[in-house]
Amino acid sequence: MRSARCTVLGALVLVLGAGCAVLGAQSKTPASAPARIVSLIPAVTEMLFAIGAGPQVVGVSSFDTYPAEATTRPKVGGLFDPNFERILSLRPDLVITYGSQDELVQQLKGTNIPSSTYRHGGLGDITATIRALGQRTDHITEAETLAQTIETGLADVRQRAAGTPKPRTLLVFGREDGSLRGLFVSGGVGFLHDLLVLAGGENVMADVPREGLQLSHEQLLVRAPDVVIELRGDGWPADRRARERAVWNDARIPASRSGRIHILNDSSLVIPGPRVVHAARTIADVVFLQAPPR
Repeated sequence: MRSARCTVLGALVLVLGAGCAVLGAQSKTPASAPARIVSLIPAVTEMLFAIGAGPQVVGVSSFDTYPAEATTRPKVGGLFDPNFERILSLRPDLVITYGSQDELVQQLKGTNIPSSTYRHGGLGDITATIRALGQRTDHITEAETLAQTIETGLADVRQRAAGTPKPRTLLVFGREDGSLRGLFVSGGVGFLHDLLVLAGGENVMADVPREGLQLSHEQLLVRAPDVVIELRGDGWPADRRARERAVWNDARIPASRSGRIHILNDSSLVIPGPRVVHAARTIADVVFLQAPPR
């Protein structure tokens, strides 16, 4: 159980990585658009396929599950365990790494393989990264169309929430199975915080300038959220979801008393990529749902 939990939280580091930079400079600029791309970031992989650069992707991380076509690509490890030999065997002409993978970047420089670094930032950085990828891969028109579609969709969600009461909401992305121990929640900056605010919620942890933090049960009671939204990108069947929702039955928590505890099984909610409009609409639906879920 501990190992599985660490795996999930390790994957979520790619959602909650510190910093606001998006796609960075390459270590070596190719003369033309890359034909063989290895992406170690699920969000970037989704963006590449969404702008039509999927045929150029020859390798992905161990955590890539969307779109379905991405799962057919060779796996090259994840944030903490990139397989350098496997990456080399794919003969890439561009490797997109995460900002904390300094050792891998140095190894790539030693072999003259071009690389770009990436860090997740806020909600607005999603479309900025999509446009940058369009430039890099020679899919400029497709990237611009996608970016504009996302911006329009997010503006619609923001408009829907304008002028409405903002329920005090706790956004949870990890905890120990079967208990409220080891709660990992969204702080007051970053993609998840931005998504919640745009969708019409007030983040009860907005005063903490971190993208993610661990919350004790005592702190949970003090924060007293009116709504709890738990994001499960790995998915739970209905019976498991019901059991885990029952863990929140604590009359001292306003959200528990009103039945506004929501466990959402949807990988789009934890990936800052092209499906972000769907994620925003899903969270907005929950924020404004007054009756307890069935």
